[in-house]
Amino acid sequence: MQIATILDQIDLGSMALPEFQRGYVWNRDQVRGLMLSLYRKHPVGSLLVWVTKTETANARGDGTLAPGSVKLLLDGQQRITSLYGIIRGKAPQFFDGDPRAFTGLHFNLDFQERPDEQPFEFYAPLKMRGNPLWIDVTELMQIGAGEAIQRIVTIPELQANLTTYINRLNAIDTIKQIDLHIEDVAGEDKTVEVVVDIFNRVNSGGTKLSKGDLALAKICAESPDARSEMKKRLTKWKKAGFNFKLEWLLRCVNAIVTGEALFQHLEHVTPAAFHSGLQQAEEAVDKILNMISSRLGLDHDRVLGSRYSFPVLARYLMQRGGRIVNQQERGKLLYWYVNTFLWGRYSGSTESVMDQDLDAIEKTEGALDRLIAQLRQNRGDLKLKPEDFTGSSTGTRFYPLLYMMTRSAHAKDWGTGDELSNHLLGRMSALEVHHIFPKAMLYKNGATKKEANALANFTFLTKDTNLAVRDRNPAEYLKDYAEKNPGVIESHWIPMDRDLWKPENYLAFLEARRELLAQAANDFLQSLFAGSVAEQVIAPVLERPSVSVSIETKVEDEEEVLRRCNKWIAEQGLPEGELMYELVDNESNEAIAILDLAWPNGLQEGLSQPVALLIDEPIEVEEAVNRAGFQFFSSVKALRGYVKREILAEALN
Repeated sequence: MQIATILDQIDLGSMALPEFQRGYVWNRDQVRGLMLSLYRKHPVGSLLVWVTKTETANARGDGTLAPGSVKLLLDGQQRITSLYGIIRGKAPQFFDGDPRAFTGLHFNLDFQERPDEQPFEFYAPLKMRGNPLWIDVTELMQIGAGEAIQRIVTIPELQANLTTYINRLNAIDTIKQIDLHIEDVAGEDKTVEVVVDIFNRVNSGGTKLSKGDLALAKICAESPDARSEMKKRLTKWKKAGFNFKLEWLLRCVNAIVTGEALFQHLEHVTPAAFHSGLQQAEEAVDKILNMISSRLGLDHDRVLGSRYSFPVLARYLMQRGGRIVNQQERGKLLYWYVNTFLWGRYSGSTESVMDQDLDAIEKTEGALDRLIAQLRQNRGDLKLKPEDFTGSSTGTRFYPLLYMMTRSAHAKDWGTGDELSNHLLGRMSALEVHHIFPKAMLYKNGATKKEANALANFTFLTKDTNLAVRDRNPAEYLKDYAEKNPGVIESHWIPMDRDLWKPENYLAFLEARRELLAQAANDFLQSLFAGSVAEQVIAPVLERPSVSVSIETKVEDEEEVLRRCNKWIAEQGLPEGELMYELVDNESNEAIAILDLAWPNGLQEGLSQPVALLIDEPIEVEEAVNRAGFQFFSSVKALRGYVKREILAEALN
């Protein structure tokens, strides 16, 4: 079938995209490669379509399907979407991606006929503006070669090679008439499950559908609005500062509806039961986020650990009608939750571990004791030791614990003397991470990056106090604040031996502070277990207004740097990275490193290698990330350059 006819069928609703297909992921370099192959009449592969009845078809987008039967693209989405965008000048109805990958494509009439020459480039004003040798490909496709030729024959400087230019214009225009072979998958036996299996086999070189994708495809076959309803919930939580993935929410629904972790148990769930479970999951996650925020102070995405404990927590709540009986029960539940992120409960075999925990809570009586017992069985001892605070950077599992203690254990701001529990932290307000010993001072004294970024060198202060301290010597400013507001320094678990505040005694300071942090953390966790941690009087985390804060510090806060980087990535039509991504050893289930920002499946899932952004990380972390197959960058500038050059293939001029 000719390319032009295929595009007509898309417009008529005779050809569409199945709901289970992922969005458009090609970059500009791939688009240019396709057009060059078609221009040179090289084969670009056949298409695979699923022929099914229109009334039972579950297609993406809002377009109207033709009556009778429809062809759903199984293999060829990226090619056909690119061609549609270039030839029609707009994206098709089923499009989900970044249209900049195929808009603005130009052709150089004067290119050299060499195998390595690339005549197709995306618009670069310095090179192309006002230059008649650069032809807008979309415009040519729409006006036709005849009119394009009429335009160039009147330009004197083009006359010497006019015949070559005319032939090239015709070659581009006739791309629309190229025949692509189409193979049909048809028959009553071709269920969604069978078709998805065919898709995965054919698409073995690309991104396979996950178990969650398959489960959602089956659900969407009977309930087309399921995906959009789930995305509504994810958008709500994202606005409150929490980024969750579609598959994560599906796990929560699965746990509530079936009591199981494996997605295969959703197979026989009715649409009504699924939507009821989705509503329950939303209510449960809302309750969990508000409870974790009010009791633990974990009120934004960066400090929210153990996301895969949420399906278990949601199941626990819904079994009890969404209610927690008393403060003791709530305390034990939070004690279990905190320990799941401290010890990486769900870092390894997520499904098998989750099934163990779901099974432990099936019987109401003694459920929490069984959950905690399973943690102890794996760890042997849940008591924290000073060496647990040896980690470096804000990526360690124990960073949320330090944050939590600051919010919940009455730490006070040095400048004002106010309890920091009265302030919202993170991106929503003006509290900032503070290095007790300034990094510049430590580097000057020969400290390594790992030592300078040790967790025991972190604390939290209001923005004003952090600005006032800046890069001062702790031997000076700690003394000043201790005299101005007695008790505020101790409230941050800082040793009061003033000799330890001297830069030359930094390593001894870290050792002493780790002792204090371990003792304070154990006391706090024990109070949680006993149910004696009071709820803070703050607005529910999902109802509070967002506060915009400008960053004026000498060195921009790392958290803000990562947030802005993620925002820029999203603006390019690419998936946001995972903050505090835990890199785990598959054999030992131990955390190898915590990555500031990571794309474990690549910036184009399945089509590019894993990527990480590491800010001020020691060489050991960089080596571990490299061994794990990640391409890493130590600055946002370097990462953005990679995205533009390799992913978006932008002309940098």
